[in-house]
Amino acid sequence: MDRKKFLKKGMLGLGTIIAVPSLITSCDKEEMDNISPSACAPSPSETDGPFPIKTPADWVRENIIGDRTGVPLVINFTIQNTNNDCAPLPDVLVDIWHCDSKGNYSEYDGQIEGDFTTEHFLRGRQTTDGNGNVSFISVYPGWYPGRAPHLHVEVKSISGSSLLITQVAFPEDISNTVYAAEGYNGNFDTSNSNDGEFSNSLARNMADSVAGNTTDGYVLTKVIKVAG
Repeated sequence: MDRKKFLKKGMLGLGTIIAVPSLITSCDKEEMDNISPSACAPSPSETDGPFPIKTPADWVRENIIGDRTGVPLVINFTIQNTNNDCAPLPDVLVDIWHCDSKGNYSEYDGQIEGDFTTEHFLRGRQTTDGNGNVSFISVYPGWYPGRAPHLHVEVKSISGSSLLITQVAFPEDISNTVYAAEGYNGNFDTSNSNDGEFSNSLARNMADSVAGNTTDGYVLTKVIKVAG
């Protein structure tokens, strides 16, 4: 499959998984961290990281690659409303940001390869459609010391109020395969289970599916649940 066909297929929502709703009573953080990924409860709340997107409203775009290179990655999110039995949540903002194949974030200095304060790669914003879906065209992120491979995501109301900041983890076998490709830094130094952000909630941070190969690229799908 060539890249153009792959991306088109990914944008149609390949492999989207819909969670089974169930009723969850109020829980403390430890209980919330250990609930089933299929439960109708908010996705794990995580830090926005050291390099959050600075001006997401300026980067409303589907293709967030910029001038970066790497294995193609289509990212499909479905946002669900835990206040409405996990029904799809339309018309909310989804911000995404992640590092490049070498572990650098745009918009900041002090990165692995220097100063990227004037660049804006691998950051973007989309508004969910009537089915709560958004898609981004990107490249598979690299890694940097002390963290497992991940995506940063923030969901906001249309007025800009934050509903959830979370992070998405990748299957380690796929990351191992990608990181053997040209342009990446080799195998990661921190496993998912040893990552501090994922230590108590890894099952719910994990992507629902990541499918593809290093030639055609990958499609990631993830249901993110917020109290809308």
